[in-house]
Amino acid sequence: MNKVYPDAQSALAGIVQDGQTVAVGGFGLCGIPEALIGALRDSGVKGLTAISNNAGVDGFGLGQLLETRQIRKMIASYVGENKEFARQYLAGELELEFTPQGTLAEKLRAGGAGIPAFFTKTGVGTIVADGKEIREFDGEQYVMEKSLVADVALVKAWKADKSGNLVFRKTARNFNPNVAASGKVTVVEVEELVETGDIDPDSVHTPGIFVHRIVHNPTPEKRIEQRTIRAAE
Repeated sequence: MNKVYPDAQSALAGIVQDGQTVAVGGFGLCGIPEALIGALRDSGVKGLTAISNNAGVDGFGLGQLLETRQIRKMIASYVGENKEFARQYLAGELELEFTPQGTLAEKLRAGGAGIPAFFTKTGVGTIVADGKEIREFDGEQYVMEKSLVADVALVKAWKADKSGNLVFRKTARNFNPNVAASGKVTVVEVEELVETGDIDPDSVHTPGIFVHRIVHNPTPEKRIEQRTIRAAE
């Protein structure tokens, strides 16, 4: 089975459609699948529910899909870098499901592991717990959180072999392994593509069984979210 596609557009062809739930890796602009996000925007699909730690920034990352009004709902933990996000949410044009960061990671991990729900203390007594089951264990209250499974998962990795075994690099790993596992169909954008067997099995972070399609993007932009430099002496 050939998992390698010539470009991001062809990798998404036939698998994205209106109304889907799409999980996207990254933290801020670190480790985002920027070419796949651009291809998703260009596909024209709409009414999406996007699961991501954040919504990119204005004009880049998932911010591009907010500008084109392709996202109907965000499931996220931080959205403070995007003015258009705030405008749409405050105007009632965008639905938002705020989720604590660790809970979001576990909801994705659980979805990939086939665990339908779990209990956590995080959010008990806050609006996060509104409408959710509360149960007591050993004298402590816990809120039940349902896991997340995405129709399509978009992932950024540093290296892959042609079977889809993935290696992430430093902090760009972030949410990507959990997002990869959560997708019914997982598409990965990588900087380095090698032959099957060229990656030491002990170095594999996400096994190829989770990966369906691969795009080689050797020169991503890797935009910096907020660049701060000191004045020359």
